[in-house]
Amino acid sequence: MPTIDPEYLHGFSGFAVPDIEAARTFYGDVLGLEVADGGMGLLRLTLPGGADVIIYPKPDHQPAGFTILNLAVADINQSVDVLAERGVEFLRYDGFEQDERGIANGEPRIAWFTDPAGNILSVLQN
Repeated sequence: MPTIDPEYLHGFSGFAVPDIEAARTFYGDVLGLEVADGGMGLLRLTLPGGADVIIYPKPDHQPAGFTILNLAVADINQSVDVLAERGVEFLRYDGFEQDERGIANGEPRIAWFTDPAGNILSVLQN
């Protein structure tokens, strides 16, 4: 079976939103991530560590029922406080014991929230 020469591969993931400008503001200003124009109406999100994610417009977008992006943080308490100050509301899930801020204190410690499109994200601390 032929193989693909890994020298030519570049992996990235992507997800949809109905409003690119709302995504630009949320991911750049609220989450403080590096957001750039990706051409053809796309955004390029550079995650800590250098991985790229594309965000593309899809007017009839329906958010997935699972977490699409996890952000590992050094201090989840501080991260949740900062995000809450910026207007982020944290989700609560049945079956998870979560504190008053929405942090599930298992392993890893994790808190879920959504972007303006309803996509589920998390901050987590190992």
